[in-house]
Amino acid sequence: MAPQLTLQAPIEMSPQEVPAYLNRLWSDHLQDSNGASTFTLVVWEPSWLQQQLIRTGRADGPLSGLLNDELLEAARRASSELGLPTGTAPTAPQLAWALGQQPGAHRFEDLRGQFVDRAISAHQPRRLITLAPTLAEDQQLQSMVAAYCPLPEERGTNNDACGDVVVLRGGMGAMSQGLSMLQELIPSDLPCWVWWNGSMDESPELLEGLATVPRRLVVDSSIGEPRRCIDLLAQRIALGQAVNDLNWLRLRTWRESLAMVFDPPSRQKALDQVVQLDIDVEGQHPVKGLLLAAWIADRLGWHLVSSFWVEGTGPEERGIGAEFQRSDGQSVQFRLMPVPVGVSKVHPGALVGLRLICAPPNRSPLCVILCSESGGCMRLEAGGVASMELAEDVVPLPNESEEMEMARLLGGGHDSTNPLMAAAVALAAKLLPS
Repeated sequence: MAPQLTLQAPIEMSPQEVPAYLNRLWSDHLQDSNGASTFTLVVWEPSWLQQQLIRTGRADGPLSGLLNDELLEAARRASSELGLPTGTAPTAPQLAWALGQQPGAHRFEDLRGQFVDRAISAHQPRRLITLAPTLAEDQQLQSMVAAYCPLPEERGTNNDACGDVVVLRGGMGAMSQGLSMLQELIPSDLPCWVWWNGSMDESPELLEGLATVPRRLVVDSSIGEPRRCIDLLAQRIALGQAVNDLNWLRLRTWRESLAMVFDPPSRQKALDQVVQLDIDVEGQHPVKGLLLAAWIADRLGWHLVSSFWVEGTGPEERGIGAEFQRSDGQSVQFRLMPVPVGVSKVHPGALVGLRLICAPPNRSPLCVILCSESGGCMRLEAGGVASMELAEDVVPLPNESEEMEMARLLGGGHDSTNPLMAAAVALAAKLLPS
């Protein structure tokens, strides 16, 4: 957490007492410290993976809700021990579920909501509410309240930068029952962000109740069943809600790298002559690859003709194919295929490589290959590209946490959905076959 002055040390109280207590906190106990006029951040923080790793003795406590290198390494070891498919991402819900079938009863201190990343704390939220469901489904709802201010030397000219922290902890049933009380904690006169920091499959009723318009929703479409992820994004955007997807934000360097390839004037016209697009991803989670393909198609004005499943050489290698039509009526073939990897990246469906083939008239075809690592280019270099003009590059992958990405969103103050993402999501939903 950024340097803080504790105004009200963390205290536990009955959940029913929280709304009234917070109302009294600033008017009675802290009348000399004004609450910040910024925003409310509500975080769904199940941390199932960390809970299961600690419970089974594969990681040390306390439970913070924050990912780190040690935790990810423990997750990868557990994935191998449990016989999950090679390349399973450490944050994949399948791993947390598999760990849940293993014995173990290690106890741990639960500090979720009290470890606030410095990048988020720097934006001085007026109220930070963390919903922390527990593995014990029958655990009753518990609550904790605290209040903080930046230290005087950190405040600058903003004297109204203080805020409070609320943590609600309990079983899934208790979380659902506490939803109505939670609504009282969200000030109606301030912007509210809802960060669903978990699988988009779980607790749809709770997500529906939390992420009501005009609250701004932040999700990660790499976590959850692909159809559910892409449809939920599309539905929320269609409702006019401000939606941000961390999975989309991770495409930033891929979009920038592809744009730079076509910066030279000699290549710009080749974009009108694309005939083939191939994308490789890790594992059976295609959403990120579909979002990238949809962004390319939308920017180049392609029309989707059809999409279909493509059978690979094994049961874990089913891909997606599609045919697009360019504005001049010519066809563009698209393939998205899962490829095996030795060490998976943090999130399911990470991009391995992209190949774009252009066939300008009266000149050699142009083949553009981007890959996330040197080995990722090898498969895409096959298939006759030796006779083409080749432009090849490795995409720099940002090593930023979800908290850093979330802080970037908070800093931008976005109250609407990125129009490029909105267009890509609508097309990606059609690209994913039924």
